[in-house]
Amino acid sequence: MADPILHIKDSYYFEVPKFLWRAKYDGLTGETPFPDFWVRLDPDYLAWEAQQVHAALESEFGGKLPDWPTVRHDYEQWLHEGHNAGQPFVAYLQQQPWFHKIQGTGDAHGDPARAGTSGHASTTVTVTVAEKLAGIQKGVRQRLAEYRESAQPWGEAKIHGYNQALSGRILVPQPFGGEIKNLYEPASGFCLSKFMVVEIVVALLVGWLFISLANRIRNGVTAKGRLWNALEAVLVYLRDQVAHPAIGGHDADKFVPVLWTLFLFILGCNLMGMIPWVGTPTGAFGATLALAIITLATGIISGSKKFGVLGFWGNQAPHMDLPGIMKVVLVPLIWVLEVMGLFIKHSVLSLRLLANMVAGHLVLLSIMALAFSVEGAASSLWWFMAPVVIAGSTLFSCLELFVAFLQAYIFTFLSALFIGAAVHHH
Repeated sequence: MADPILHIKDSYYFEVPKFLWRAKYDGLTGETPFPDFWVRLDPDYLAWEAQQVHAALESEFGGKLPDWPTVRHDYEQWLHEGHNAGQPFVAYLQQQPWFHKIQGTGDAHGDPARAGTSGHASTTVTVTVAEKLAGIQKGVRQRLAEYRESAQPWGEAKIHGYNQALSGRILVPQPFGGEIKNLYEPASGFCLSKFMVVEIVVALLVGWLFISLANRIRNGVTAKGRLWNALEAVLVYLRDQVAHPAIGGHDADKFVPVLWTLFLFILGCNLMGMIPWVGTPTGAFGATLALAIITLATGIISGSKKFGVLGFWGNQAPHMDLPGIMKVVLVPLIWVLEVMGLFIKHSVLSLRLLANMVAGHLVLLSIMALAFSVEGAASSLWWFMAPVVIAGSTLFSCLELFVAFLQAYIFTFLSALFIGAAVHHH
C-alpha cells in the first residue's frame, strides 16, 4: 500500500499500491533500462565510479593520493555512516583531510581551518585539483553511459529486487533537463516534483473555473447549476464579508481577484490531500512560504504605489504626539519593531497554514498506525482495534475536510487584513 507519510513529504514520484504500477525495467541496457539516478545509487556503480575518479586523480597527482585498496575500504565504510548511503565518491573526497592537503586548502596535516598558516599550501596545485575535480563532476553522464556499456549485466535477482523496490512508484518526468539525486532530492537543474505537478493541476482547475464563469457572465448567459451557483456564492461572500470589511470599500475591489485566487488555490491544494496517493502541497513549507510572499509583495507594491516608496516605509511607524526628545528616541525604535513585525507576521501566516495541514495528516497517520502495530504484535485485540481505527480515521478525515476549508478562509482573511494595513495610514 501507499505510505501515508508521503501526503506531507514532497518527492519525485507518486506512490500507488504496487499492483497498480509494476516496474518492469530490464537492467542496465535494453528497451526499458533502469533510470540513471537508480543506477548511480547502485553499490557496484559507486565502487566502479570511485575507482575511475581515483585513477583520474592519481594520473595527475601521483603519490599524493593513498593507494586504491585503502581508499576503497575507507569509502565503503564511509557509505555506511550516518546519511552517506548512496553518496558519490566526490562527496567522500570533500570530507577527507588528505584530499584537502592535496588541494592546498589545508596545512601539512590536512586541516582546512589552518590553511595559509603553515606554508605548505600551493596555489598552482589548488587550481589544478579544482579544475580536475570540476571536469570529473561534469563527466557524470559520460561515465554512466560508459558503465552501462562496459559493466557486467545485472543478475536476475538484483533486477527483480530493484523492480520490487520501484513498483508502485510512478516517477515524475523531468521535461526541463533536471536530474534527481534520489527519489527525494534534486541533483542538478530544475527538477519537477510531485507537489509541483499537483499545484499545476490546481492552478489549471482554478483558471478553468474563473474563465468559464467569466465567459458565461460576459456573454449574458445566466450561470446555472450547483457548481456555478456555489462558486458565485463563495466569491460574493469573499468580496462582501472579507475584502470590503478588511480593506475598505474604496480599495477592496481591486484586490478581490487576488484574494479569490488565493482562496481557491489554497483550498484546491488542501483538498488534494484528501485524495489517496496524491498529497497536500500546502504541507510543504516552500508552497506556504511562496503564498505568504505573494501577500507580502501585494501589500508592499500597493502601499508603495499609493504613498510612494519612502511614504510606505515611513508609514510603518504610527503617528504619535510625543515630546521632541521622546519622539527622536521612540519613533525609530517603534519603526524597527513594526518593520520586523511586517515580515514576522507574514512568516507566521505561512507557518500557520503549514502546521495545520501537517498536523491533520500526522494525527490520521498515528491513528492508522495503531491498527498496524496491533496486527504486527499478533494481538488478540485486533478485532476490537480495527473498527475503532476505521471509525477514528473516518471522523478525522471529516475534520480534515473542514480544516481544508477553514485554513483557506483564514489565510485569505489574514491576507486581506495585511493588505488593508499596507494601503492605509497607521
